Amino acid sequence: MTGTQSPFSLLVDIANRCRSQAAGLPAQKEAVQTWSGIGFRLAGRYLVAPMGEVSEILHEPRFTLLPGVKSWVRGVANVRGRLLPIIDLCGFFGQELTGTRKQRRVLVVERGELLAGLIVDEVLGMQHFPVDSFAETLPPLEASIAPFIQGVFQSDVPWLVFSPRELSNDQAFMDVAV
Repeated sequence: MTGTQSPFSLLVDIANRCRSQAAGLPAQKEAVQTWSGIGFRLAGRYLVAPMGEVSEILHEPRFTLLPGVKSWVRGVANVRGRLLPIIDLCGFFGQELTGTRKQRRVLVVERGELLAGLIVDEVLGMQHFPVDSFAETLPPLEASIAPFIQGVFQSDVPWLVFSPRELSNDQAFMDVAV
């Protein structure tokens, strides 16, 4: 470089040297569309609920028993000043909870006027699945749970897509009196 070069040509020279020594950009991979939900275990099955259908996840709270209700209605709990009916989801489907009390969690479903806490065996956190791994063909299911399953994501284990919204529309679920 000599002193006779213009400032612009010096900048062009610097830019060319930078480009020649710059590392290449990483190869751009095709983005895979994913579906996300809250994973949980219920009676030995792996289920996933759509993110928008579960408002929060709680440890199993203390609750007060209610007289004159079906056996799967555990009671009612005071959660931050709101009365939350606690429902044994396994019991509703005619099965037994398998998780220990320490593992159990409550999925809070809030839809319009409905507020309910669904006890499940264990919550497995957020689950993400490639959209193309979804299938509407279901494995054999008990008749009690089948209406609430919207499909399955195939992974290392089948993840059944469970809809709390469909559950809240079910007349048998809303009819808690003995």
